[in-house]
Amino acid sequence: MLKTLTLNHGTINLPAFFPDGTYGVVRTVDTDDLANVNVPGLVMNGFHLLSKPGVSVLKKFKGLHAFSDWDKPVLTDSGGFQVFSLIRQNPKFGEIRKNELIFRPDAGNPAKGGNHKSGEKIILTPEKSIQFQFACGSDIMMCLDYCTSPEDSYEISKFSVDVTIDWAARCKKEYVKQIASRKIPYDKRPLLFAIIQGGSYHDLRKICADELINIGFDGFGFGGWPVAADGTLIEDILAYTASLMPDNQVKYAMGLGKPDGIIKCVKMGYNLFDCVIPTREARHNRLYVFDDYLDDFNFAYSHYYILDEKHIREDAPVAGDCDCHMCKKYSRAYLYHLYKVGDSLAYRLATIHNLRFYTRLMEKIRM
Repeated sequence: MLKTLTLNHGTINLPAFFPDGTYGVVRTVDTDDLANVNVPGLVMNGFHLLSKPGVSVLKKFKGLHAFSDWDKPVLTDSGGFQVFSLIRQNPKFGEIRKNELIFRPDAGNPAKGGNHKSGEKIILTPEKSIQFQFACGSDIMMCLDYCTSPEDSYEISKFSVDVTIDWAARCKKEYVKQIASRKIPYDKRPLLFAIIQGGSYHDLRKICADELINIGFDGFGFGGWPVAADGTLIEDILAYTASLMPDNQVKYAMGLGKPDGIIKCVKMGYNLFDCVIPTREARHNRLYVFDDYLDDFNFAYSHYYILDEKHIREDAPVAGDCDCHMCKKYSRAYLYHLYKVGDSLAYRLATIHNLRFYTRLMEKIRM
């Protein structure tokens, strides 16, 4: 099992959790805050960064690291998942073609003449996705793929597998081209991960995995939704997909971030995770705290609700065993006060705490 991963901007211990910094920032905190809670790397979204701040700005700064003042690894997502999600919500946002994605970002915005097809459109291809991720200076790049949902039919899932394999081959070809044109030494190259699709169908997952492994990538991600409509983890297909991935490479459970889900997926073999959960819940007055450590992969934890009135006069940290900035300096009563008056410091402190909970979780798993 892979224990470490060496990248251009550092070596990370596995399993690892990367917070989402979609637009080049983890909301409410800066990079010093992230470093102080031992965040090993960040996931940023190539598609969103394509529009804000744009390629020309990132080229000016020679990539995301200098632009965002982050000197640790960055994984960039192709953005395909977000585009597919929007198109599923409203077909007027664009269309999925065999060779490319057509996206109309203003389709649902009446202020910009929404719901018509004559406005701005973005054409996303595998080649453009890789070119932009090189402009980002990414440590890990993701192939553009065709994302499905667990409810999709066999026919749709098979089509997504065919497209995903074709797009992965095109991504790899463009990746090799960029490496050569930029004269990047082999040991300084960014890594390229592919995504295994196939919905809930084992035969399609295997076809997709076998073809992607044959093309050759540095790691593999679980494609599609890892949770069912009722919020439960789709454990059988997650475990099966992990078994198809080479054990000497990264197994990436994309978008999976609840602590109990991470623990289950580590047992399956996954060793890289990302999610918005810790930062989003911090902004909604939900903090994570450990209750007990029982044995390997068995952690009891609970949610601390900042705005419970019982905390108004509590002269104690949110978690006595936590070494984060908030828990070392501030009481529960003060954090309650910050939320009640709507001061942004509350969101920063809570986000710091939740991210430290996640890095501590990964440290416990690695023990």
